Amino acid sequence: MENDRLDSDRITREYYDSLLIAMRHIDSVIPDTGVKLFGKRFSMPICTAALSHLNNTCEDGMAKMAEGAFMADALCFSGMGEADELKRMCETDASVIKIVKPHEKNEKVFAKILEAEEAGCFGVGMDIDHAFSADGNYDNVCGLPMRPKSLRELISFVESTHLPFVIKGVLSVQDAKKCLEAGAKGIVVSHHHGIMRSAVPPLMVLPEIKKAVGSRMTIFVDCDIESGMDAYKALALGADAVCVGRAIMGPLKDNGAAGVRDKLNEMKAELTAVMERTACDRLNKIDDSVIYHRNF
Repeated sequence: MENDRLDSDRITREYYDSLLIAMRHIDSVIPDTGVKLFGKRFSMPICTAALSHLNNTCEDGMAKMAEGAFMADALCFSGMGEADELKRMCETDASVIKIVKPHEKNEKVFAKILEAEEAGCFGVGMDIDHAFSADGNYDNVCGLPMRPKSLRELISFVESTHLPFVIKGVLSVQDAKKCLEAGAKGIVVSHHHGIMRSAVPPLMVLPEIKKAVGSRMTIFVDCDIESGMDAYKALALGADAVCVGRAIMGPLKDNGAAGVRDKLNEMKAELTAVMERTACDRLNKIDDSVIYHRNF
């Protein structure tokens, strides 16, 4: 399984690095990297990913991740965890989107959605790509049985909450259209760190997804986003924002919330520099006309 993960991650990294950027300096200015997500303005289109179990990284790691996101004025996603942990994340004043696993029993899903509302989350959603295991059976995550969800079930989850609903694990136009039909406010284009061998890189399928859904849903991109340059490429190909996971884990371990803040701000600074060097004074000026695919 580990080789499978490395395979898709390697393909993804190679694809990201194959995208080259044309420079444009004339008439350029220092840009505004601010973005509005679900009605709230943030200083950058760079968010923390829906990480889980960060107590192995540092004490109360999930809350510290959220605190770092708040300090950087960035959106924070959250993965698995208990209600008290989620409450501590929200108590940092971070804007937290809780991503719920596709639990076998829908009662568990509805309970987790209610848990997110009661904790004061900014949004909620579901991770649809943990339904099956690599051996062809239904998945089981930390002893919890999972099941795939139908469009009808997704609609029921979306309609059960007043919070914006974000569906994570979308890697095809087909699923993106179904998420739109379900009433989701956003999707995360992701292969979940290579959960399937030879998964298409998110940025390769992203333009097709953007063309299919337009501006009717907010599009986040996950997987191997490590820098402001990676973020820029995702934005140029149709993303509204990106999610950063593994790149913040080292800084979190070394320096807690301040480490997360500093890493997000470092990526924001690099994004700013790339925008300056491509004459994009705000995010909606970034488009795929700057992208060249390396074929030499």
